[in-house]
Amino acid sequence: MKKFLDLGLQPLANSYITKDRLNLKEKKFRLIICFNSKNYLVSILNTVSKEKMFNKDYPYKSSESKTMRSSFSQLANKLKKRFSPNFVIEIGSNDGAFIKNFNKRNVVGVEPCKNLALITKKKGYETFSSFWNLKLAKKITKRRKADLIYSANTLSHIKNFNEIFKAIKNSLSLKGILVLEDPSLLECLKKVAYDQFYCEHLYVFSTISLQKILEKFNLEIFDIENISTHGGSNRYFIKKKENKTHKISKKVKYEINKELRYGLNNFKTYKKFAEKVSNSKMKLLRIFQKLKEKKKRIIGYGATAKSCTVLNYCRIDKKYIDYFYDTTSFKINKFLPGTKIEIKKYKKLKKKDADYIFLGAWNFKEEIFKKEKKFIKNGGKFITHVPIPKIF
Repeated sequence: MKKFLDLGLQPLANSYITKDRLNLKEKKFRLIICFNSKNYLVSILNTVSKEKMFNKDYPYKSSESKTMRSSFSQLANKLKKRFSPNFVIEIGSNDGAFIKNFNKRNVVGVEPCKNLALITKKKGYETFSSFWNLKLAKKITKRRKADLIYSANTLSHIKNFNEIFKAIKNSLSLKGILVLEDPSLLECLKKVAYDQFYCEHLYVFSTISLQKILEKFNLEIFDIENISTHGGSNRYFIKKKENKTHKISKKVKYEINKELRYGLNNFKTYKKFAEKVSNSKMKLLRIFQKLKEKKKRIIGYGATAKSCTVLNYCRIDKKYIDYFYDTTSFKINKFLPGTKIEIKKYKKLKKKDADYIFLGAWNFKEEIFKKEKKFIKNGGKFITHVPIPKIF
């Protein structure tokens, strides 16, 4: 593996700090990004144990985002229409935003974070509070195999591909389909969205790297959709090679060629990306410095894991940002890891709140702008770092 980007010492991105722990030393790790020229996989060098990241206090809830609720509802209807699944498994079911769109008797969730699994269980959906593995897969599919296995933004969190894909393959019926969604490496590089890298994202996949992994398990991609989720993701439709029900779409070859043209198989591409990241850091920091020189007040919007990477890498702390607004109930009245910026309960923005808003949740920009029409109309300004640092 070749190193190409060093994002410095980083705290665990979702380890929000309570007031009584502000003076305690935080656990940090060096966030270094690497490229493997053999399988084209982009990954972080130093990893954190999954138990530390996915526990009973996991903060992110899919259902608290209107965009995600709508996205999951539309997708569920689409998958029902296209594949007519009788039995569905979701790996990384979070708080049930996706599986709630299916009949309770025909769907099972797998979610290692106990607080999230409990929410789904209370809704009446069978949910296993565990990491996905061969033993659990065998238990779930003892009486019937899955026609559809769905997993969104979960594969990038999992270190052991061998067990994961063996368990998936064993759980699928002959004509069963695996649908994976994960951030697109191509979009990450194009947008200089280096905040896609943090402790939970062990990998950021391309089609060419995922294809290499799937070949080992006699699985293949037969269709791809480019979607806007999380700043640009790919939705992969995967089947067993012996399953001849679905022809391989022209979109697969098109996507592979697009990635090769951009140079996702070439280390030089990643070195250029690292240079862009360094320039982005300097530009963003300079924007904050200039605004503070003018005595402008800045607050943050969306205390995300992504923003944690940006703030700690660029060394933007409470000297620059007074506090963050967030809608996630678990984060309220806590403090961002590393920078220790306070997180307050979201309320509609008013011009008197701040002169400028740093958009931590840039991937929800459209949803946010619809909410904040009045603030924008009254001259409110936002700061973003994607694709280039600017005020708008």
